[in-house]
Amino acid sequence: MSDQLEKQLLDKIFSDLENDNMVLPTLPEVALRVRKTLEDEDAGMGDVAKIITTDAALSARLIQVANSPLLRAARAIESVEIAVTRMGGDMTRNLVTSIVMEQMFQATSDATDSRLRAIWEHSTQVAAMSHALTNQFTKLKPDQALLAGLVHDIGVLPILTMAEDIPELLDDEKLLDRIILKAHPSIGEAILKKWNFAQEIIPVAAEHENILRDHAGDADYVDVIIVANMESHLGSNHAHASVDLSTVPAFAKLGLEAEFEVVDIEAVKETQAALA
Repeated sequence: MSDQLEKQLLDKIFSDLENDNMVLPTLPEVALRVRKTLEDEDAGMGDVAKIITTDAALSARLIQVANSPLLRAARAIESVEIAVTRMGGDMTRNLVTSIVMEQMFQATSDATDSRLRAIWEHSTQVAAMSHALTNQFTKLKPDQALLAGLVHDIGVLPILTMAEDIPELLDDEKLLDRIILKAHPSIGEAILKKWNFAQEIIPVAAEHENILRDHAGDADYVDVIIVANMESHLGSNHAHASVDLSTVPAFAKLGLEAEFEVVDIEAVKETQAALA
């Protein structure tokens, strides 16, 4: 019965995706307004700051993050305007989006609450590791890697929304896990395309489970997320924990040994704390 239900649900998911019938989540309004303002040639960072200050919670979190070890500011940042001026447009956009991402993982029912909280905690861990990896081993942008880590599992959200209306799916943890594993990369890719994310970030959602992925050239954000994601599962009963890491091309792309551990583990903890 579960095999038949799995096929039915997966067929529906991929059919809905192909025909644009799936209801995908939208970014919070303030993140969209910040992005639109940054794209306006006639607007400045002062205009961006005014938008952010309309949201008291976001303003407080942005100043908190700006003063955290994540950015390691030389002097204390006391206002949103100073924060966005120092950070610049790209980092401001990435951090605002990162901060509001937590809103996306709020449950609408008790049935999915624990799942969503676990996914958010995992996402912040992967984001923090990705930030450290990018700083230490690549020429990529750490704030972009941070955002990539936070959204790599975004495709799980519509599946859990669907599951709330299907009791037999919520009651079968293994079935739900199989559907999430098979469907969330494609759904995540569709979401990031809908949100007009940077082209180098969209493949993160689509390919982070493809641990044998290889490509020419330097390490990219997908490589970073694959390594961070696998590192986050070490010591658990997740399938990735039993993989021979020397067979995963992403580790070699970052110049890492299979026995890799994040060098600056304190930086990882501090970054994750800033996101929590």
